[in-house]
Amino acid sequence: MKLLKGCGTALITPFNKDGSIDYLVFRKLVKRQIHNGVNFLVLFGTTGEAASLDDNEKMRLLEVTIDEGDGKVPVIGGVIANTTVGAIKTVKLFQKTAIDGLLVITPYYNQPMQNGLYNHFKAVALTTDKSIILYNLPSNTGVNLNSETCLRLAEIRNIIGVKDGSGDYRQVSEIIRCAPRDFIVLSGRDNETLSLMATGAQGVISGIANIAPKEISTLTKTLLQNNIIAARKIHHRISPLFTACSLETTPIVVKAGMCKMGLIENILRPPLYPAARKTTGIIDKVIKELGLRK
Repeated sequence: MKLLKGCGTALITPFNKDGSIDYLVFRKLVKRQIHNGVNFLVLFGTTGEAASLDDNEKMRLLEVTIDEGDGKVPVIGGVIANTTVGAIKTVKLFQKTAIDGLLVITPYYNQPMQNGLYNHFKAVALTTDKSIILYNLPSNTGVNLNSETCLRLAEIRNIIGVKDGSGDYRQVSEIIRCAPRDFIVLSGRDNETLSLMATGAQGVISGIANIAPKEISTLTKTLLQNNIIAARKIHHRISPLFTACSLETTPIVVKAGMCKMGLIENILRPPLYPAARKTTGIIDKVIKELGLRK
């Protein structure tokens, strides 16, 4: 699991017009990611519309990803639950597969205190021998995993890292500064990859890599090589893509862009719906200006 550096793509879930999952297209998307040099693959995050998927769908998506990954890249499954019992149930389900690790989000809606978050993640970690990455996304869950609690959790053997999408640079910087040497810190926001990796983070779990896997992979590789000047140029070149994809809720704009590239049908599961015409025009323009191809 030390291979979890660089670009990890938070895979989208492609749907057919009847709302079912298009597994053939999904397989092609996984192949495209691997071909373009991403370092690991992540399923069932916000970008994958995880809250809209049932267990059977998740297991089949895992099966396809593990099959295509074939040991070339690690496969990480997102555990999205707002109770400890629910999270443990998902962990036990994923234990049946050859998954490499788990991305476990803070419980949403319930808004536990920091001690509750610590006990939640500890309980989940004790039920599995799989490596666990903490997932902090307060904008979606309504609760922030602060640096002190994250550092306490870093002492648990199989909690190996954190994806932090808090947008709080001081918080993430403190985790990087104080965490055990082998604890992995990953950016949870594409537009913060440069700043966080320059500070010492090891990579990003990227939704935008669905559109531009080669570009995001190259950015993270360049940063891991400590070539900050070259990385800065890449960042500024693709930053319009970061801006465009933030115009609406993830993964609405990402899917609009992928549709314009001929990769998928622009279909989401309600209550998510396709991007507004103005937004679609913006992402189309950015993709053309960057010369991004299928």
